[in-house]
Amino acid sequence: MSNKYKYTTYACYLGYVVQAIINNFVPLLFLTFHNTYGIPMWKITFLVTFNFGLQLLIDFLSAFFVDKAGYRLSMLIACGAAGAGLISLSFLPDLMPDPFLGIVISIMIYAIGGGLTEVLISPIIEAIPGDYKESAMSLLHAMYSWGSVFVILLSTIFFHLMGTGNWQKLAILWAIIPALDFIMFLTVPIAPVVPDGVQKMDFKKLFSSPIIYVLLIMMICSGASEQAVSQWASTFAESGLNISKTTGDLLGPMLFSVTFGISRTIYGIYGKKINLLKFYFACAIMCIGAYLITVLSPYPLISLAGCAIVGFSVGIFWPGTFSLAASALPGGGTIMYSFLALAGDVGCATGPTVVGLVSSRFSDSLRIGISAAIVFPIILTVLLYIYNAKKRC
Repeated sequence: MSNKYKYTTYACYLGYVVQAIINNFVPLLFLTFHNTYGIPMWKITFLVTFNFGLQLLIDFLSAFFVDKAGYRLSMLIACGAAGAGLISLSFLPDLMPDPFLGIVISIMIYAIGGGLTEVLISPIIEAIPGDYKESAMSLLHAMYSWGSVFVILLSTIFFHLMGTGNWQKLAILWAIIPALDFIMFLTVPIAPVVPDGVQKMDFKKLFSSPIIYVLLIMMICSGASEQAVSQWASTFAESGLNISKTTGDLLGPMLFSVTFGISRTIYGIYGKKINLLKFYFACAIMCIGAYLITVLSPYPLISLAGCAIVGFSVGIFWPGTFSLAASALPGGGTIMYSFLALAGDVGCATGPTVVGLVSSRFSDSLRIGISAAIVFPIILTVLLYIYNAKKRC
C-alpha cells in the first residue's frame, strides 16, 4: 500500500471495528433483555432481523446517493450514526414506555451507519494503489473479526467486573470508537473507486452480466453461513449447552471470532501464495463439516469446537466474494459494491432468522435451528463451481 494512503487504511480498519461493535454488542445482551425487560425470544430474533434488514435497505439506497454525496461525506455520516445509535441505546430503553421500542430505535440509528460502512470501506481499500488486492481485502475484513474478539472479550470482562446491569455505561464507552473514526475520515485521502482506464458500469450493463447474479447469491449464502452461528453462539452455549454466560461468551462468539480472524489474517498475509478460489472452495467444504459437528455432537466442548471451525471456514467467504467480484467486474464501482453488500446483509438477516424460527418450531432447540442453516454453505459450494465455470467462458 502507498504511504500516502497509510492513514486511509487505518481509518478503514477502525471502520470495521465499529462494524464489529454494532453487530456483536447487542447479541451479548439477548438474555439480559429477555430477563430484565421480559422481551420474548421471538422479539429478540426480530432485533437481529431488523438490524441487518435496515442495513440492507441502506445498502440499496447507497447505490443512488454515495457517488453524488462523495465517499468522505458518506463515511462521516456512517461514523456519526453508529456513535449516536450506541449512545441512544444507553438510555432509550429505560426512557420509553416500551423498552423494546427504545432498543429498536437505537438499532435503527446505528444500522444506518453499519449499512453505509460495509458499502464504503471495501471499495475504498480496493481503490488504494498496490499489488495483491485480494490479500489487502482479506486483511481489512480480518479487522472486523479481531474487532469482534475485542468487543466480546472486553464486554465480558466489563460484565464480570461491573455486572451486566451496567451494560448502558459500556454502550457509551463503545461510542468512542466511531467518534475517533469520524475524526480520521475528516482528512484522510480517498482514491477513485473505479480504476483509471476502466469504463464504469451502469445498472443495465452490470446486471446484463450473468456472473453478477452468481456473486449476489454467493454473498447471501456467505452472510447467512456466518451469522447463523455467530449471532446465536452465546445463546446456544448458555441455553443449548448449559454453560454459564461468562464461559458461553468466551467460548461461543469470541472463539468463533478468533478463528474467523485467523482465517482472514492468514490469507491477508500469505494470499499472494494461495489461490483464492481453491482456498475458498476448501473452506466451504470445511464449513459444511463444521456445522455437522456443532449440531450432532453430544459433547458441549466438541460442539463449541464445531462453532470455532465454522468461524475459520467462513472467514474468507465475504472478502473472497468481494475480491472475486472486483476481478470479474472491475468497472462495477459503487453500484456493484452496494448490491453485494445488500446481498450479504440479506444473508446476515436470513441466517439467524432461519435459526430462530426453526428453533421456535422445535421447542426452542437451537441445535435443530442451526442444523437448518447448513443449506447455505452447501449452496455456496455449488455456486463456487458455477463461478469458476463462467469465469473460464
